[in-house]
Amino acid sequence: MKRIPHTFTIVFGLIVLAAVLTWVVPAGEYLRQTVDGREVVLNDSYHRVESAPQTWQIFSALFNGFVDKADIIVFILMVGGAFWILNNSHAIDVGVMAFLRRVQRLRRYRIVQWLGVENIIITLVMIMFSLFGAIFGMSEETIAFVVVFIPLAIQMGYDSIVGVCMCYVAAHVGFAGAMLNPFTVGIAQGIADLPLFSGVEYRLFCWIILTLIGIAFVLWYAARVKAKPERSPVYKLDEYWRNRVESTGQSKLSVRQGLILILLLVTIVVLVCGVLECNWYIAEISALFFAMGIIAGIIDRQSADDIAKLFLAGCKDILSAALVVGLASGIIFILKDGHVIDTLLYGLTRSLASLGGVASLGVMYIFQTLLNIVMPSGSAKAALTMPIMTQFADLINISRQTTVLAFQFGDGFTNMLTPTSGVLIGVLGIARIPYGTWLKWAWRFILGLIVIGFLLMLPTLWLDLPGF
Repeated sequence: MKRIPHTFTIVFGLIVLAAVLTWVVPAGEYLRQTVDGREVVLNDSYHRVESAPQTWQIFSALFNGFVDKADIIVFILMVGGAFWILNNSHAIDVGVMAFLRRVQRLRRYRIVQWLGVENIIITLVMIMFSLFGAIFGMSEETIAFVVVFIPLAIQMGYDSIVGVCMCYVAAHVGFAGAMLNPFTVGIAQGIADLPLFSGVEYRLFCWIILTLIGIAFVLWYAARVKAKPERSPVYKLDEYWRNRVESTGQSKLSVRQGLILILLLVTIVVLVCGVLECNWYIAEISALFFAMGIIAGIIDRQSADDIAKLFLAGCKDILSAALVVGLASGIIFILKDGHVIDTLLYGLTRSLASLGGVASLGVMYIFQTLLNIVMPSGSAKAALTMPIMTQFADLINISRQTTVLAFQFGDGFTNMLTPTSGVLIGVLGIARIPYGTWLKWAWRFILGLIVIGFLLMLPTLWLDLPGF
């Protein structure tokens, strides 16, 4: 069996590949202007610029990536430190076991026996996070939940991948099939001059289909792992999580642990309310979890010095994940500084005018999907591509709403695969899953979602759907 390269090796290899492209692809740019606070591309403004091949810049990519993704990097460090303080009390681990014991009592009901208690838990949690992704675009926030759901998955007899799927994958499946996501649907429809969140009826149908498929796949995989744990690609790596769950040595929650779990629940509620009602983002969420960590340490009767030491230990433990986020972000800097992103966009979009409806839609979808691998920011990609894509859609008689749907699906699915996604790399770092291992496990699932996404777009070409 071939050894999977280290995550740093894979990402640095992609940086080198991006640098090679700057020597091969002609340099070019679109002109841009700011409209209603957003930067948009001016149609027919593409022009060649002086070539800027990247050489030594591959070594400065880490620094530039750190500067660009400083918010996510600091967020990862603060969450890691805060949860290290909280985990020192073993409140989550003991609470998970206590929860499972209570849930097991439901086995006396025949329908629960038939469905399976663990299946019900996985399904309900995934529906909840899928809704979070679909309604307010939950993404970065899932990093904080990984340390909650992996111990739950391990205790139920699964692996860390199932724990990641329960929160991160569920939220991003919902993100891809979103009905009301302001960061993708909202921005794209605004640029396309469509009524905000119009076409929500068909998007709701898409969300239901995608969420059901995601849940079905995770339940299938979870059943395989439970039947034979050695099938898991992270079986040996999960020794850390199994040891952590087994090391609790308690069967009953103490009063302090109960208070810490209440604190965690209150933090989650405040997080959801802050994101939905107050437009909280990285800075506010980081402060919230930092405060949670300090209060948890006080409840656990730790001294100020001990809380500080525990926080630093957590930052040290998660540092590799923060480093790789900066490195992955460096890929974008190489492509931007080499002036090749706009050239790739120009060359691909020119081909759409000569194709039929289905083929044109397929090319748009593939383009958005591939572009997301190097530009995972949905809002930035909407500002770059929608002004051009909507014009092509008008020329070939495809509705602008369908073009937005192609952007939405293309933006969503590969977020769970691309190494340029700081959220994915952060989640994998906390979960202790190497990127290569995740890629080997997830690519078939993501490819299936991409195919299903295309099939869901086809009815918009032929049916008279509300908003389309």
